[in-house]
Amino acid sequence: MKKTALILALATAGMTFGSNAASPEPFTVQHLVKMNKLHSTALSNDGAKIVYAVKKIDDKGEAQSDLYIQSLDGSQPVKQLTSAPGTEHSVAFSHDDKKIYFLAARDGSSQLYELALDGGEAKQISKLPLDVEGFKLSQDSQQVVLNMRVFPQCEQLSCTADKLAAEAERSSTGREYKQLMVRHWDTWGDHTRSHLFVAKLDGKPITAPIYVTQGLDTETPPKPFSGMEEVTFTPDGKFVVYSAKAPSSSQAWQTNYDLWQVPVSGGEAKNLTEANKAWDAQPTFSADGRYMAYLAMSKPGFEADRYRIMLRDTVTNQEKEVAPLWDRSPSSLTFAPDNRTLYVTAQDVGQVSIFEVNTQFGDVKTIYNEGSNSLVGVTSERIVFNHKSLVEPGDLYSVALDGQQLNRLTQVNEAKLSKIKFGEYQQFSFKGWNNEDVYGYWIKPTNYKAGTKYPIAFLVHGGPQGSFGNGFSSRWNAQLWAGAGYGVVMIDFHGSTGYGQAFTDSITQDWGGKPLEDLQKGLAAVTQQQPWLDADKACALGGSYGGYMMNWIQGNWNDGFKCLVNHAGLFDMRSMYYVTEELWFPEYEFGGTYQDNKELYEKFNPVNYVDNWQTPMLVIHGEKDFRVPYGQGLAAFSFMQRKGIPSELLIYPDENHWILNPDNLEQWYANVLGWMDRWTQK
Repeated sequence: MKKTALILALATAGMTFGSNAASPEPFTVQHLVKMNKLHSTALSNDGAKIVYAVKKIDDKGEAQSDLYIQSLDGSQPVKQLTSAPGTEHSVAFSHDDKKIYFLAARDGSSQLYELALDGGEAKQISKLPLDVEGFKLSQDSQQVVLNMRVFPQCEQLSCTADKLAAEAERSSTGREYKQLMVRHWDTWGDHTRSHLFVAKLDGKPITAPIYVTQGLDTETPPKPFSGMEEVTFTPDGKFVVYSAKAPSSSQAWQTNYDLWQVPVSGGEAKNLTEANKAWDAQPTFSADGRYMAYLAMSKPGFEADRYRIMLRDTVTNQEKEVAPLWDRSPSSLTFAPDNRTLYVTAQDVGQVSIFEVNTQFGDVKTIYNEGSNSLVGVTSERIVFNHKSLVEPGDLYSVALDGQQLNRLTQVNEAKLSKIKFGEYQQFSFKGWNNEDVYGYWIKPTNYKAGTKYPIAFLVHGGPQGSFGNGFSSRWNAQLWAGAGYGVVMIDFHGSTGYGQAFTDSITQDWGGKPLEDLQKGLAAVTQQQPWLDADKACALGGSYGGYMMNWIQGNWNDGFKCLVNHAGLFDMRSMYYVTEELWFPEYEFGGTYQDNKELYEKFNPVNYVDNWQTPMLVIHGEKDFRVPYGQGLAAFSFMQRKGIPSELLIYPDENHWILNPDNLEQWYANVLGWMDRWTQK
């Protein structure tokens, strides 16, 4: 059985607590929403310094985000670079490290700014009629590619600005569409697209950038979850390479993202990965321009397939898969200064680990495998990364290329964490479906006392190809239940990510089979392994697929829990198919359209088992949730009310699939914990 760093002293190594450390208090949602958030980190090209932003929330709930700079070796103290109201983000160093560039909305519109590091104020260098949503510098920082939302038929930015203004003044309210997708995630389509523009950085204001993706009817970078990691210049600065869906009338039911190359002067784009009909992403060049690495799935229509690392020789045009036998799915790619070694992150048995990949021989070496980590940059000697865990909200660290000499660089929540007590945690394993190894985590209540039994918060992750691993969430934060006096149990059932692609694939067309068996066996195993967990006082809760599982548990394991909490759960798979926006998802998971495979949709349809429902359930949903529209939650609540099953409903008119508003999050936890306390008689 693999264990994590469960002792808080180890997990917070290098942290010096203040005078309040002797009497910390249990972690609450009020602590969570006021945590400082580190973001937008950039490593200088010489590897000597880092710039990062910290968003701080004061006691009144007011937010302020500023930029800071510090040396990597600690030779120079931390220096604050900005103090203007608002948020600076998306930072990049110039090629000579004398300037940084960032986005800010200081005049009400998001624009590009330049700041000389030898002193002076930041200068706004883009003066455009539209918001700049992202940017990427060329290797010599003589050019910049900008991301803005435009109407594709408009050749000038002013045309888009005028059309948006006219739309805002329109007296009628109807939206007109001729094909899917008409809405995505939480937004109705307004016929604009996320597109790319190139401008020179020559000291003059950017007012008329070159529209290099003109004519593209899809988006780049793909919204709402992708960013400028999907866009890059070629090292010679002659082309922009980006990821975008191939044009078709089937955008809602296909995942054929390709890599495209277009001249910086505009013109026809060349499809670099036309042969692959699945997802291609994150084009990344070696500094010498010899190689382009990228990520590629192999199964069309599937969004949770294993990303393969592909390497293309730009001189010979030969291409190969790197480390084809490595059964993990990378989430990011970074070339080392040697132009041959890749450093990648990937989920791995409950962690998000950092790996070194030899592009010539395909050897893979683990560099750091505790917690949840994201790469910032690589020098000739060290790797800089953002690290989170179940007890760490996020700070910058560096580690030597051999995985030794771990060094903490920031402590952005030192004062706040000194007043908080977290629950001890540990990873565990058991034999699940087919007697295969399944992993999970338990967390002790914050004020745990030996010999006492504690009620259980049984958290079920969404996805379903996801994981509740060793990370720190701003929404479903497992430590909040520990702070409220619950023992927390999280199972990475069959279908979870980070355990090999076969394990991930095993949930497809079996939503209510293997996962339910894993959850049942996991709860039995952990309560036997940890006698302080009270199996007779357990509440289960989950969102999205986790919410589906609450509905499935109601009909297929109705004596397992004292209560349930269903956030954004799927209730009727037939109606769900016709109202969700990404049709490729149900069509892959259930083997086709509803008409193609009606029998399977109905086999795992919670609505077909409502006669067995009896467990008290709290239902929560956002009205702006287009992934699982709120009618699914209303239907579950309506049935329980009509049948007399104890039930409550919490609806948010301003939230999507997630709860993002801090005030709403506080209300969410108050309702959830209150509901659980009632039924566990806590």
